Amino acid sequence: MTFPCASSSLAGTLDTASGSSGLLIVTGGSEIRSGAYSGQAQLAARLAEAGFPVFRFDRRGVGDSDGEDRGFRASQNDIAAALAAFQAMAPKVDRVIGFGNCDAASALMLGGGTGCDGLVLSNPWVIEDGDAAAAPPPAAIRARYAERLRNPKEVARLLSGGVNLRKLSLGLLGAMKPKPAATSLAQGMAAGLASFEGPVRILLAARDRTAQVFEAAWDAGDDRIARCENAGHSYAEPHAKEWLYQQLLASLKA
Repeated sequence: MTFPCASSSLAGTLDTASGSSGLLIVTGGSEIRSGAYSGQAQLAARLAEAGFPVFRFDRRGVGDSDGEDRGFRASQNDIAAALAAFQAMAPKVDRVIGFGNCDAASALMLGGGTGCDGLVLSNPWVIEDGDAAAAPPPAAIRARYAERLRNPKEVARLLSGGVNLRKLSLGLLGAMKPKPAATSLAQGMAAGLASFEGPVRILLAARDRTAQVFEAAWDAGDDRIARCENAGHSYAEPHAKEWLYQQLLASLKA
């Protein structure tokens, strides 16, 4: 279907179901609403089979939507328009959970939930423009070295001289650096989320650099955080795909 956002026409897809709780998927980056390798479309279909309607959409300038793509920081009106379209097309839905991965999670946080009743925020993006090539945070470097030291093959490589000592030294120096200061983006996201009164889940894929940078900048004691071990950014691994589904299902059922 299409729906208006200011002077533009946006494209959306509704997976229908009978439940009164629904999921609004906000897509990250410039990815279209089907997701990487149709991952979001498959996820939506599965949740709809479980009884929960799902709406996903292309923001302005992306996919089948017209207008100019101004990035995630300027997507609040797009999200609000999609939420209104979802509620109009599925009038039985009286509770909407907003779900976003990467900068889509950041957009939901910056907007204080943008009208949603609950949030599932996955691997939020806190890297400022121009810093995308920045080194991993010290905590992530330490975790990587600890994992390697638990691997007998990696220890054997070190003892046999199969490790580049210069790279090892640089890595150890990086691991000893203090925790980086929170970026202005991270501060804005924290302020936006603090204004949100609904339930929140923060999901982190343990092997994802975006998640590692977020965790280094966030409150380590936040009990809303859940981690999926051995998972990449898009939860493409079979165990990670199932974990993400169960997390969303729990939020919709709560």
